[in-house]
Amino acid sequence: MAQVKRIRRAVNGVLVLDKPRGMSSNQALQKVRWLLNAEKAGHTGSLDPLATGVLPLCFGEATKFSQYLLDADKGYETLARLGVTTTTGDAEGEVLEERQVTVGREALEAVLPRFRGEIEQVPPMYSALKKDGQPLYKLARAGEVVEREARSVTIARLELLAFEAPCATLAVSCSKGTYIRTLVEDIGRELGCGAHVAALRRTQAGPFGLAQAVTLEELVQVHAEGGNEALDRFLLPVDAGLEHWPLLQLSEHSAYYWLHGQPVRAPEAPKFGMLRVQDHEGRFIGIGEVTDDGRIAPRRLIRS
Repeated sequence: MAQVKRIRRAVNGVLVLDKPRGMSSNQALQKVRWLLNAEKAGHTGSLDPLATGVLPLCFGEATKFSQYLLDADKGYETLARLGVTTTTGDAEGEVLEERQVTVGREALEAVLPRFRGEIEQVPPMYSALKKDGQPLYKLARAGEVVEREARSVTIARLELLAFEAPCATLAVSCSKGTYIRTLVEDIGRELGCGAHVAALRRTQAGPFGLAQAVTLEELVQVHAEGGNEALDRFLLPVDAGLEHWPLLQLSEHSAYYWLHGQPVRAPEAPKFGMLRVQDHEGRFIGIGEVTDDGRIAPRRLIRS
């Protein structure tokens, strides 16, 4: 018997998921997409299966702006296990070495300032970065270790929340591309005892925090009670991830030409930079950039 193809819905918006432990970001995305019965979906940067917390999911027209969330700063709370190093830098790897932990809270506090501000990080082998087209984690699983170039990242906040040897709870605010596993390993190396990430929770991704996040369990329950359309109430606006950008409202005349790909003039526009654009009725119609001659050029448009 031929399988009936599922007809998906046109769903537009951002859903902030509190990703459960043990599930990859793509698995979480596909599960929520199935619950919503959404046509098009994408996430905004992977969380390791070990990690939980804020994972913004973009649906429909919101996928056009997911790159800007990928580039956003992030916040984490991590449980660092001192005295044990692993192959992956987290609790899912095999133990490489165990050492006695003799450092106290003061010693740990003393090394943290060395990791604040702009620092250099060497990406871990167990990462999705590619070398000659192959993800590093695949090479690592095959027993290969390749040279990785150090990258500059910024640690805006690194604070010790709790310490009960051999475990320390750290709060981290950082730029995109920061590896918390590498940060914890480097702190452990500085202390002379080694360390790995025992648990990781993302608390912030750009403008989104845990207060806006919904659990998968709640989504499943609401779906069971009211179907996929009942989940629409969890969707934030398409431009929710860009609300810190300047907002410009165009006249009906200007909006018409702008939506047809033509730069327009707007006296009240900022002098430079990217901005959100609304039409004369207050509907979000895309993002634009101020050109050198002061016009607003369309960069990504919303399909009406």
